Amino acid sequence: MADSNHSISEQLALEFFSRVWTPPNDLDAIDELMTEDYVITSGGKDITGREAFKVWVKEFQTHLLEAKTESLEIFSNAANDRVVSRWVCSGKNNGVLGQPGHGEMISFTGIAIWAVRDGKLARCWVERAAWELYQELRGKE
Repeated sequence: MADSNHSISEQLALEFFSRVWTPPNDLDAIDELMTEDYVITSGGKDITGREAFKVWVKEFQTHLLEAKTESLEIFSNAANDRVVSRWVCSGKNNGVLGQPGHGEMISFTGIAIWAVRDGKLARCWVERAAWELYQELRGKE
């Protein structure tokens, strides 16, 4: 995980993308990278705890097959207790946003902000370009 171009918190977030959001999508990596009381807020809804987060990720990945997230830009604060990434996620549509799964590759952008505690990701706030993706998928019907 060591990379002299990135802070420790940035490396942690990049490892999360690499292991959890890149095939083969290792959900067990969540136990290593997130605190036990990890909370992610997505679309205004909190998913609390690593096990609930694993269920949420697995469910999402059933709708976006071969899900892959690539960080386009990443930075952290001086204290290394906050990290932000602007990213793009792609995969094969298998019913994203309740729309018909057509199996074609799709992608969308997003931003995630993490709080880092004791060398692990502890809290996340994520926003996605869901409206734009929804409009694109509706055009494929």
